[in-house]
Parts: sequence; C-alpha cells; structure tokens
Amino acid sequence: MKIQIITLFPEMFDGVLNNSMMWKAQNQNAVEFSIIDLRQFGIGPRKQVDDTPYGGGDGMLLKPEPLFAALELAKNNSPEAKVIAMSPSKTVWSQQMASEYATSAQDLIILCGRYEGFDERIFEMVDEKISIGKYVLTGGELPAMVVIDSMVRLLPGVLGGEQSAEIESYSNGDNLEFPQYTRPAEFRGIKVPDVLLSGNHAEIDKWRAKNQR
Repeated sequence: MKIQIITLFPEMFDGVLNNSMMWKAQNQNAVEFSIIDLRQFGIGPRKQVDDTPYGGGDGMLLKPEPLFAALELAKNNSPEAKVIAMSPSKTVWSQQMASEYATSAQDLIILCGRYEGFDERIFEMVDEKISIGKYVLTGGELPAMVVIDSMVRLLPGVLGGEQSAEIESYSNGDNLEFPQYTRPAEFRGIKVPDVLLSGNHAEIDKWRAKNQR
C-alpha cells in the first residue's frame, strides 16, 4: 500500500511514521509513505497557498491552484489511489472503516487541511471526506496520523499475532476489550482475578466474555 500525504507541515509526520508499528510496517514492505509539501506548489515568490474567502468572513482558505497541482502530482505517482480529505464531515472514522481500508489495501492520497479549510473546488477530485470526531483542530495533520495509524497496524503481519486485531476494543461493534493483567499476581494489595491464574481456558473465556466493558 502506498500512502501519500499532502501537507503544509511535513515535519509533523517524521516521529509518527518512523517509529513503532509504522516503522515495522515499512520495514516489512507492507506500506510506503511519501510526503508532498503543499508549499512547493505555492504561487509567486512568497509561495502563497491561502487567500481570503469570497463573500467575506474571518480566516483564510487554502487556494485551489496549489491543491490541484499537488494532487495531480500524487495521482501521477499512483493513478488508482483513493483520495481522502481530512475535513469536517458526516463520515466519522471508525474501527470498521480502518479494517475496510486495510483489507482493500488500496493506495491512498490524504489531503490535510489548514486555516479555515479548503477551497470547495478541490472536492471535485476527492473520493471521501473524513472526520475523526465532532470537534475542530488547527489542521488535518493529526487526523491524518490517526487514520494512518489505525489502518496500517491492521495490514497483514504488522501486529504479529493473528488474533491481535480481532479481540481489540471496537473490533466487534461497540464492545470494549476485557480487562487484562500481567505479572506480578498481586501489586499494592490489588490481586489478579483467580480465574486468570487457574489455567482453565474455558472458564477464562467465560470470564472475559462477561467482563467486556
């Protein structure tokens, strides 16, 4: 899977994409990341990428020219890639969507908004607008990282254990994962439930099913 990210702040992605599971996924050739700096497509000597909105109002909008140029470059790199824009939307990212995207393994181009958002015309080239919740952030970079992390970790072989993703919270509707413990069996007077120490896997399964939160 190839994931291209169009952003005004490429440096924000360095730590996230080059550590932990994202690094492992790249090392296993499960995913390939590339960052496209929107500023490179800015207009004039100051590389302008934003302007005031028609009709008035506070804030600035990302201009269409840099957005279209960056997106066209990304499409040339991967013609069949799906284009998603991190933007306020009725489509809210979920574990189910992360699983569907991972299963499809389709190349992605992710547009990160800034300021008051995008000139509306860019959405002519966007397949899906995605939000990560009903709140507003200063840009689309953090939401893009959330989408990438939650999806890439589900690519085959990245997590390691075959059942790791199947028993997680939200992997089956709104169910949360059962409580889990590790050594020591008692810490500061708080004991691990006896059933988990029993070795009786049938009883352990019953306890876990009962204690899903």
